[in-house]
Amino acid sequence: MSYFKHHVFFCCNQREPGETCCAARGAVEAQTYAKDRIAKLGLKGKGKIRINKAGCLDRCDEGPVLVVYPDNVWYTYVDKDDVEEIIQEHLVNGRVVERLKI
Repeated sequence: MSYFKHHVFFCCNQREPGETCCAARGAVEAQTYAKDRIAKLGLKGKGKIRINKAGCLDRCDEGPVLVVYPDNVWYTYVDKDDVEEIIQEHLVNGRVVERLKI
């Protein structure tokens, strides 16, 4: 059994100016938002959900991106509303958000 029910990694990679990267598209702010929301919902910790920053996940051209393990579901998002939808639908209710899946 996994230590966390869901382990979410946000690509927060920062590349050279002019190169496509998730950090330039608001990934750090999105990760912070998700981490705070999970804590406020009481879903943080062992057996629950962990939100982490990751280095390059090698999908920046599709980004910003995050991946939910152990489900192996990759998402892209535009803003905190998209991140909130991923939290509510996937992490809370167990339903993949097809419109954001990559």
